[in-house]
Formats: sequence, C-alpha cells, structure tokens
Amino acid sequence: MKPDLTYNYSPNFSTKRRNPKNIKFIVIHYTGMKSEIEAIKRLSDVNSKVSCHYFIKKSGDLILMVPENYIAWHAGESNWGRYCSLNKYSIGIEIQNPGHDNNYSNFSSNQIKTVIKLCKFLKRKYKIKSRNFVGHSDISYARKQDPGEKFPWKLLAQNHISIWHNLKDKELKKLRGVNTSRLEKMEFVNNLRKIGYKINLNRKNYDKLFRTFQMRFRSSIVNGLIDKECLFISKKLVNM
Repeated sequence: MKPDLTYNYSPNFSTKRRNPKNIKFIVIHYTGMKSEIEAIKRLSDVNSKVSCHYFIKKSGDLILMVPENYIAWHAGESNWGRYCSLNKYSIGIEIQNPGHDNNYSNFSSNQIKTVIKLCKFLKRKYKIKSRNFVGHSDISYARKQDPGEKFPWKLLAQNHISIWHNLKDKELKKLRGVNTSRLEKMEFVNNLRKIGYKINLNRKNYDKLFRTFQMRFRSSIVNGLIDKECLFISKKLVNM
C-alpha cells in the first residue's frame, strides 16, 4: 500500500513522459539544508534546477513533488553498474536532514518508517532489484555524502529493501583494523566495481570511494582505510 501523501509540485523535471519499464533504481538523499521550509523552497524553485519525486519531512509526512512517470532532477552526474545519468532510470527520495555541513543528525523513526513503506511500494510496483536501492553518494561518490553513515541501510535490508552482508559483528571485529596487502586492496576495489561502484582507473577520489563504502556497509568506522573487515564485507556483497 502506498503511504498517504500531500502534493507540492516542483517545476523542475523533464516534460516528456518516460516508460515505466525504465525505472530501475531508487536513489535516497538527504536535503543537506537546515530547515524543511528552506529545502522545499529550493526544490520548488525553477532557478535551482533541482527536484525530487518524494520529500519526507522530519515528522515522516510524505510530499509528492514530481510524478513518477516524469524525470526529476536529483541525481546529477551519476553511475551505477552499466548505467549512467541515473535521473532517467530512477525515482529520487529526499529526506529532510541538515547533513554533514549543518550538524548532521539522526533520521527520525517516523522518517524511516515512511522510507520503508514507500520503498516497499515502489519495489513491488516497478520490480526493482534490492541491489538497485542506492544512496546519492553511491552513484556520485566524488561529490556527494548523502544519506550518510546515520542512514539505517541494515534496517532497510531486514525489510527486504536494499542489500546487506549479514555478517556477525563478533566475526567482523576480529578483522577490524587489520592491514590489507596491496593485492588485497586491488581485490577490494574490484569487488566494489562488481557491486556497482564506478571505478576511475587513475585512482582519483579513491579516498571518497572507500569512505562511501564504509558509510553504507561499515558505518561504525569511516576513515577511508581498507582493512580486512572491509575486504570481507565486500566479498560477501559480491556474492549476494
């Protein structure tokens, strides 16, 4: 069942209708703005040239800003697997949160309840694979951090949305902080490519890539250093 919603349409979308079969991804964002009013105003401003399909307030209330059958402008330059420019293939969900530059805070329980309900609905409607529920940082790690390490990806996976490694914390702690060899680091990078991350051959922005992986799959420590714990998690994810 689709969550209850209100409407606050944005003028920022491509006016040509798209084929529903082209909708293959859900991209989750935080607004990175201090207030909901400020965020909604920007997403509705024709001069900002940004928008989303759905906006989730701190209360968990849901706002539709662009109908699903139109392309909203939320992902920008982006890549996942063999896909690029993901606006064409995705539905964008913005969650009100001040973000890393404005005293990043936990998402409210009501927000997460709405995220889960909405994503379950969209997954059924468009037959979206769990692997294709991604964060903005996953598809644009060189320039984005959202939704960040406080977003509960594990909880989404427990609700059959997104992917998670399901490895025991006791097992992982033994590998935490253990150095990896050069060959193991190369294996880790190759695993990230298999998961869906775009890998630059010149190694540009590797630190941001590694932090992005950690924010999503090992959020207890986000330092950009690849230890055996990260390697083990990446191996598990490749085989899911």
